Amino acid sequence: MDIYEEIVKLRQQGRRGAVATIVNVRGSIPSFKTAKMLVRDDGSILGTIGGGCVEAEVWQAAREVMESEKPRTMTFNLNQDPKYDTRLVCGGTLDIFIEPILPVAELYLFGAGHVSLNVSKAASRVGFDVTVIDDREAYASRERFPEAKEIIAEDFDRAMGRLNPAESSYILIITRGHRDDMRILRWAVETPAHYIGMIGSKRKTISIFRELTQEGLSPKLFERVHAPVGLDIGAVTPEEIAVAITAELVAIRRHVERPLPHMSWFQAKNPAGAPADESTAETAQDKPKS
Repeated sequence: MDIYEEIVKLRQQGRRGAVATIVNVRGSIPSFKTAKMLVRDDGSILGTIGGGCVEAEVWQAAREVMESEKPRTMTFNLNQDPKYDTRLVCGGTLDIFIEPILPVAELYLFGAGHVSLNVSKAASRVGFDVTVIDDREAYASRERFPEAKEIIAEDFDRAMGRLNPAESSYILIITRGHRDDMRILRWAVETPAHYIGMIGSKRKTISIFRELTQEGLSPKLFERVHAPVGLDIGAVTPEEIAVAITAELVAIRRHVERPLPHMSWFQAKNPAGAPADESTAETAQDKPKS
Protein backbone atom coordinates (compact mmCIF):
# COMPACT_ATOMS: atom_id res chain seq x y z
CA MET A 1 0.00 0.00 0.00
CA ASP A 2 1.27 3.49 -0.87
CA ILE A 3 2.20 5.54 2.23
CA TYR A 4 0.74 8.74 0.80
CA GLU A 5 -2.58 7.06 0.05
CA GLU A 6 -2.66 5.72 3.60
CA ILE A 7 -1.98 9.20 5.01
CA VAL A 8 -4.98 10.56 3.11
CA LYS A 9 -7.13 7.69 4.40
CA LEU A 10 -6.05 8.28 8.01
CA ARG A 11 -6.87 11.98 7.84
CA GLN A 12 -10.27 11.33 6.27
CA GLN A 13 -11.04 8.87 9.07
CA GLY A 14 -10.18 11.48 11.71
CA ARG A 15 -7.15 9.49 12.87
CA ARG A 16 -3.58 10.44 13.74
CA GLY A 17 -0.21 9.17 12.65
CA ALA A 18 3.41 10.15 12.14
CA VAL A 19 5.81 9.75 9.22
CA ALA A 20 9.51 9.09 9.78
CA THR A 21 11.83 9.95 6.87
CA ILE A 22 15.58 9.42 6.57
CA VAL A 23 16.72 12.91 5.59
CA ASN A 24 20.52 12.60 5.81
CA VAL A 25 23.00 9.73 5.57
CA ARG A 26 26.73 9.58 6.25
CA GLY A 27 28.43 6.26 5.66
CA SER A 28 26.73 2.88 5.30
CA ILE A 29 23.29 2.18 6.78
CA PRO A 30 20.77 -0.66 6.36
CA SER A 31 18.41 1.52 4.32
CA PHE A 32 18.57 4.58 2.05
CA LYS A 33 17.98 8.32 2.12
CA THR A 34 14.28 9.30 1.78
CA ALA A 35 13.12 5.89 3.11
CA LYS A 36 9.85 6.36 5.00
CA MET A 37 7.86 4.64 7.71
CA LEU A 38 4.28 5.54 8.68
CA VAL A 39 3.23 4.85 12.25
CA ARG A 40 -0.56 4.84 12.76
CA ASP A 41 -2.34 5.82 15.98
CA ASP A 42 -3.01 2.14 16.75
CA GLY A 43 0.74 1.40 16.67
CA SER A 44 0.75 -0.40 13.33
CA ILE A 45 3.32 0.59 10.72
CA LEU A 46 3.64 0.85 6.97
CA GLY A 47 7.05 0.95 5.30
CA THR A 48 10.45 0.67 6.94
CA ILE A 49 13.58 2.68 7.67
CA GLY A 50 15.80 -0.33 8.13
CA GLY A 51 14.47 -2.29 11.08
CA GLY A 52 16.33 -3.12 14.26
CA CYS A 53 16.83 -0.90 17.30
CA VAL A 54 16.76 2.31 15.26
CA GLU A 55 13.30 1.54 13.95
CA ALA A 56 12.09 0.58 17.44
CA GLU A 57 13.26 3.92 18.87
CA VAL A 58 11.74 5.85 15.98
CA TRP A 59 8.45 4.00 16.48
CA GLN A 60 8.32 5.15 20.10
CA ALA A 61 9.26 8.70 19.14
CA ALA A 62 6.57 8.70 16.44
CA ARG A 63 3.94 7.84 19.06
CA GLU A 64 5.08 10.84 21.09
CA VAL A 65 5.12 13.12 18.04
CA MET A 66 1.54 12.32 17.09
CA GLU A 67 0.43 13.16 20.63
CA SER A 68 2.40 16.40 20.95
CA GLU A 69 1.71 17.32 17.30
CA LYS A 70 5.26 18.67 17.10
CA PRO A 71 7.90 17.34 14.65
CA ARG A 72 11.22 15.96 15.81
CA THR A 73 14.63 15.12 14.32
CA MET A 74 16.65 12.17 15.62
CA THR A 75 20.29 11.31 14.90
CA PHE A 76 21.71 7.79 15.13
CA ASN A 77 25.45 7.02 15.06
CA LEU A 78 25.69 3.35 14.13
CA ASN A 79 29.49 3.40 14.46
CA GLN A 80 29.75 4.40 18.09
CA ASP A 81 26.73 2.98 19.88
CA PRO A 82 27.05 -0.80 20.41
CA LYS A 83 23.31 -1.28 20.83
CA TYR A 84 22.88 -0.66 17.09
CA ASP A 85 25.35 -3.42 16.19
CA THR A 86 23.06 -6.04 14.69
CA ARG A 87 25.79 -7.45 12.39
CA LEU A 88 23.64 -6.22 9.52
CA VAL A 89 25.21 -2.77 9.22
CA CYS A 90 28.63 -1.53 8.21
CA GLY A 91 28.40 1.56 10.36
CA GLY A 92 27.24 5.06 9.57
CA THR A 93 25.17 8.00 10.76
CA LEU A 94 21.65 8.93 9.79
CA ASP A 95 19.20 11.72 10.60
CA ILE A 96 15.50 10.92 10.74
CA PHE A 97 12.77 13.56 10.61
CA ILE A 98 9.45 12.61 12.22
CA GLU A 99 6.38 14.70 11.42
CA PRO A 100 2.85 14.35 12.74
CA ILE A 101 -0.07 13.43 10.50
CA LEU A 102 -3.12 15.20 11.86
CA PRO A 103 -6.77 14.57 11.03
CA VAL A 104 -8.78 17.08 9.08
CA ALA A 105 -10.15 19.76 11.43
CA GLU A 106 -13.91 19.33 11.02
CA LEU A 107 -16.13 22.12 12.33
CA TYR A 108 -19.83 21.40 12.81
CA LEU A 109 -21.50 24.81 12.81
CA PHE A 110 -25.05 24.72 14.20
CA GLY A 111 -26.98 27.79 13.10
CA ALA A 112 -26.78 29.74 9.86
CA GLY A 113 -27.35 33.31 11.00
CA HIS A 114 -25.15 36.40 10.68
CA VAL A 115 -22.42 35.28 13.10
CA SER A 116 -22.27 31.80 11.57
CA LEU A 117 -22.01 33.31 8.11
CA ASN A 118 -18.82 35.10 9.12
CA VAL A 119 -17.44 32.22 11.21
CA SER A 120 -17.77 29.89 8.24
CA LYS A 121 -15.78 32.23 6.02
CA ALA A 122 -13.04 32.83 8.58
CA ALA A 123 -12.74 29.22 9.77
CA SER A 124 -12.61 27.87 6.21
CA ARG A 125 -9.76 30.22 5.38
CA VAL A 126 -7.66 28.93 8.28
CA GLY A 127 -8.10 25.27 7.38
CA PHE A 128 -11.33 24.00 8.95
CA ASP A 129 -13.74 21.85 6.96
CA VAL A 130 -17.07 23.45 7.83
CA THR A 131 -20.44 21.70 7.94
CA VAL A 132 -23.35 24.10 8.41
CA ILE A 133 -26.55 22.81 10.04
CA ASP A 134 -29.80 24.77 10.30
CA ASP A 135 -33.49 23.92 10.12
CA ARG A 136 -34.20 26.78 7.69
CA GLU A 137 -33.49 26.12 4.02
CA ALA A 138 -33.50 29.86 3.31
CA TYR A 139 -30.51 30.25 5.65
CA ALA A 140 -28.65 26.96 5.20
CA SER A 141 -27.98 27.29 1.50
CA ARG A 142 -25.03 27.02 -0.87
CA GLU A 143 -25.61 30.62 -1.93
CA ARG A 144 -24.98 31.85 1.62
CA PHE A 145 -22.19 29.38 2.44
CA PRO A 146 -20.25 28.72 -0.79
CA GLU A 147 -17.09 27.85 1.16
CA ALA A 148 -18.69 25.19 3.38
CA LYS A 149 -17.80 21.55 2.82
CA GLU A 150 -21.38 20.44 3.54
CA ILE A 151 -24.72 22.10 4.24
CA ILE A 152 -27.53 20.34 6.09
CA ALA A 153 -30.94 22.00 6.01
CA GLU A 154 -33.18 19.92 8.24
CA ASP A 155 -34.46 19.60 11.79
CA PHE A 156 -31.62 19.71 14.31
CA ASP A 157 -32.61 16.43 15.97
CA ARG A 158 -32.59 14.57 12.65
CA ALA A 159 -29.27 16.13 11.71
CA MET A 160 -27.67 15.21 15.03
CA GLY A 161 -28.94 11.67 14.62
CA ARG A 162 -26.78 11.13 11.55
CA LEU A 163 -23.68 13.09 12.50
CA ASN A 164 -20.69 11.28 14.01
CA PRO A 165 -18.13 13.78 15.33
CA ALA A 166 -14.67 12.32 15.86
CA GLU A 167 -12.21 13.08 18.66
CA SER A 168 -10.66 15.68 16.37
CA SER A 169 -13.95 17.43 15.61
CA TYR A 170 -15.09 20.89 16.69
CA ILE A 171 -18.71 21.74 17.46
CA LEU A 172 -19.95 25.32 17.50
CA ILE A 173 -23.49 26.15 18.63
CA ILE A 174 -24.85 29.45 17.31
CA THR A 175 -28.56 28.90 16.75
CA ARG A 176 -31.26 31.54 16.98
CA GLY A 177 -32.75 30.36 20.28
CA HIS A 178 -31.96 29.29 23.84
CA ARG A 179 -33.86 26.00 23.60
CA ASP A 180 -32.14 24.94 20.37
CA ASP A 181 -28.76 25.79 21.87
CA MET A 182 -29.52 23.68 24.93
CA ARG A 183 -30.70 20.57 23.08
CA ILE A 184 -27.67 20.68 20.78
CA LEU A 185 -25.33 21.13 23.76
CA ARG A 186 -27.05 18.17 25.45
CA TRP A 187 -26.11 16.06 22.41
CA ALA A 188 -22.66 17.60 21.89
CA VAL A 189 -21.27 16.84 25.37
CA GLU A 190 -22.03 13.16 24.82
CA THR A 191 -19.90 13.05 21.66
CA PRO A 192 -16.10 12.59 21.63
CA ALA A 193 -15.60 16.01 19.98
CA HIS A 194 -12.36 17.76 20.91
CA TYR A 195 -13.99 21.16 21.32
CA ILE A 196 -17.49 22.45 21.98
CA GLY A 197 -18.38 26.14 21.89
CA MET A 198 -21.70 27.87 22.53
CA ILE A 199 -22.54 31.52 21.98
CA GLY A 200 -24.30 33.61 24.61
CA SER A 201 -23.82 35.45 27.91
CA LYS A 202 -22.50 34.02 31.15
CA ARG A 203 -26.03 34.18 32.57
CA LYS A 204 -27.34 32.03 29.72
CA THR A 205 -24.42 29.63 30.05
CA ILE A 206 -25.00 29.15 33.78
CA SER A 207 -28.72 28.65 33.26
CA ILE A 208 -28.21 25.97 30.61
CA PHE A 209 -25.49 24.24 32.61
CA ARG A 210 -27.70 24.03 35.69
CA GLU A 211 -30.67 22.75 33.75
CA LEU A 212 -28.66 20.02 32.03
CA THR A 213 -26.95 18.90 35.24
CA GLN A 214 -30.35 18.76 36.92
CA GLU A 215 -31.35 16.36 34.15
CA GLY A 216 -28.54 14.11 35.32
CA LEU A 217 -25.64 15.01 33.04
CA SER A 218 -22.28 14.90 34.81
CA PRO A 219 -20.50 18.26 35.29
CA LYS A 220 -17.35 16.60 33.89
CA LEU A 221 -19.01 16.45 30.48
CA PHE A 222 -18.76 20.23 30.27
CA GLU A 223 -14.96 20.41 30.62
CA ARG A 224 -14.61 20.81 26.82
CA VAL A 225 -17.28 23.48 26.63
CA HIS A 226 -16.32 27.07 25.84
CA ALA A 227 -19.27 29.29 26.68
CA PRO A 228 -19.42 32.17 26.14
CA VAL A 229 -17.36 31.23 23.10
CA GLY A 230 -14.40 33.16 21.70
CA LEU A 231 -11.50 35.26 22.92
CA ASP A 232 -12.27 38.45 24.78
CA ILE A 233 -11.29 41.13 22.25
CA GLY A 234 -14.23 43.44 22.85
CA ALA A 235 -16.08 42.17 19.79
CA VAL A 236 -19.48 43.71 19.05
CA THR A 237 -20.44 43.18 15.40
CA PRO A 238 -21.08 39.74 13.85
CA GLU A 239 -17.85 40.11 11.89
CA GLU A 240 -15.84 40.90 15.03
CA ILE A 241 -17.47 38.10 17.02
CA ALA A 242 -16.55 35.69 14.22
CA VAL A 243 -12.92 36.79 14.47
CA ALA A 244 -12.94 36.20 18.25
CA ILE A 245 -14.45 32.73 17.81
CA THR A 246 -12.13 31.70 14.99
CA ALA A 247 -9.11 32.88 16.98
CA GLU A 248 -10.15 30.58 19.82
CA LEU A 249 -10.59 27.66 17.41
CA VAL A 250 -7.06 28.20 16.10
CA ALA A 251 -5.65 28.49 19.63
CA ILE A 252 -7.25 25.18 20.62
CA ARG A 253 -6.09 23.46 17.44
CA ARG A 254 -2.50 24.70 17.93
CA HIS A 255 -2.43 23.77 21.62
CA VAL A 256 -1.50 27.27 22.75
CA GLU A 257 -0.32 26.96 26.35
CA ARG A 258 0.11 30.59 27.37
CA PRO A 259 -2.83 32.29 29.12
CA LEU A 260 -5.41 33.70 26.71
CA PRO A 261 -8.35 36.04 27.41
CA HIS A 262 -11.09 33.44 27.07
CA MET A 263 -14.61 34.66 27.71
CA SER A 264 -15.72 31.15 28.66
CA TRP A 265 -17.14 30.77 32.13
CA PHE A 266 -16.05 27.14 31.98
CA GLN A 267 -12.42 28.18 31.51
CA ALA A 268 -12.46 30.30 34.66
CA LYS A 269 -14.70 28.29 36.97
CA ASN A 270 -15.17 24.74 38.09
CA PRO A 271 -18.48 23.93 36.39
CA ALA A 272 -19.56 21.97 39.44
CA GLY A 273 -19.48 25.12 41.54
CA ALA A 274 -21.54 28.27 41.36
CA PRO A 275 -19.89 31.44 40.06
CA ALA A 276 -19.22 34.23 42.48
CA ASP A 277 -21.30 36.68 40.48
CA GLU A 278 -24.32 35.59 38.50
CA SER A 279 -25.41 39.11 37.69
CA THR A 280 -23.13 39.41 34.68
CA ALA A 281 -24.61 41.74 32.09
CA GLU A 282 -25.66 40.34 28.75
CA THR A 283 -22.82 40.45 26.24
CA ALA A 284 -22.73 41.28 22.55
CA GLN A 285 -23.08 37.55 21.92
CA ASP A 286 -26.66 37.72 23.16
CA LYS A 287 -27.72 40.01 20.38
CA PRO A 288 -29.97 38.40 17.74
CA LYS A 289 -27.88 35.97 15.71
CA SER A 290 -30.14 35.44 12.74
